[in-house]
Amino acid sequence: MEIVTTRSKALTFGDRVAIAVATAGGAGFLPKAPGTAGSAAGVALYLLIEGLQAGAYYPHAIIFFLIVGTWAAHRVESLYGHDSQRIVIDEVIGQMITFVTAAGRFPLPALYVLAGFGLFRLFDIAKPFPLRRLERFSGGIGVIADDVGAGLYALAALTLLRYILG
Repeated sequence: MEIVTTRSKALTFGDRVAIAVATAGGAGFLPKAPGTAGSAAGVALYLLIEGLQAGAYYPHAIIFFLIVGTWAAHRVESLYGHDSQRIVIDEVIGQMITFVTAAGRFPLPALYVLAGFGLFRLFDIAKPFPLRRLERFSGGIGVIADDVGAGLYALAALTLLRYILG
């Protein structure tokens, strides 16, 4: 996988780390639906943390990815442009937020995991008010903020769905 940059200088080690984080280990380089691949990576992280029975640390993982992901998105913007489709760490974070209340408290059946995935993708693509406005922020915050909001909307919808269906 070749990394193309608009800069005239070679990529530094920090650039390479930022690219690895911002693209979720390369998921952002997929030619079709990189955002969906980033969301799938978020689901995989949720399932991994739950499988390790480390759900109590799930909120810490989200905070870690928020901090590191914001830095990486900000740095990679200079290579690929603001909110490039290659930057998918925002989808990873938003998808993880969708499952934050379940992590470590109760296992979500596969149907609810799929519903959470679909709900997050719906809100991420549709960007209901005020999510589109959050994209206007500059730097990594502007990349991440709308997906955090989409994750919160998906969390609320999934919680309501679980309440209604019992």
